[in-house]
Amino acid sequence: MIIAIDGPSGAGKSTVAKLLSRELGFEYIDTGAMYRALAYKAYTNNIEIQEDKIDEMLKTTAVDYSDNKIFLDSKNVEGYIRSEAISKGASKISALRNVREKMVELQRKIASNKNVILDGRDIGTKVFPDADFKFFVTASAETRARRRYNQLVRTGARTNYKNVLEDIKKRDEKDSTREISPLVKADDAVLIDTTNMDVREVVKTIADIVGGKNVL
Repeated sequence: MIIAIDGPSGAGKSTVAKLLSRELGFEYIDTGAMYRALAYKAYTNNIEIQEDKIDEMLKTTAVDYSDNKIFLDSKNVEGYIRSEAISKGASKISALRNVREKMVELQRKIASNKNVILDGRDIGTKVFPDADFKFFVTASAETRARRRYNQLVRTGARTNYKNVLEDIKKRDEKDSTREISPLVKADDAVLIDTTNMDVREVVKTIADIVGGKNVL
């Protein structure tokens, strides 16, 4: 079975997907982390995010997701890919056609013959249009910015809410208007607005629809 969870940045998709995977006993694949890993490699190697330059980088790059961790060239980089700089780079690199094609192919390979939950921007529209269940998880830009800001503060990052909110709005615009696999709700996806919901309420809502037992 494949469960696809799409939505904008900061909507809580990854947290929900991780908890839901434990509830249902499914494997979780964080597709956003895969793009972040590529952005991290480009950033640390001073590679400009342009299609030709990234195409060369892809030839010698291995990305895998296993046990809730992202691996770049066989190295666990989970602790290095959540900064604002990498987040911006991931948004930019994910708009490249050659990157999307390689990642979609890889995501399908990783998910083959398994019960999986994937979250991202185009899982239900592009990667797995025939997924058994599709959800579009969203929240107001202000709510998402507050969540993101609190997350950054907990990691010791120096930032402010206003800048985070502006970045969220810019990423929304970029993700929803890009030519390749734009962020849109699949016609058959269930819309879940988490603005006034905590994460366990969201997990329970999805688990009830899928048919899983209550985690609360």
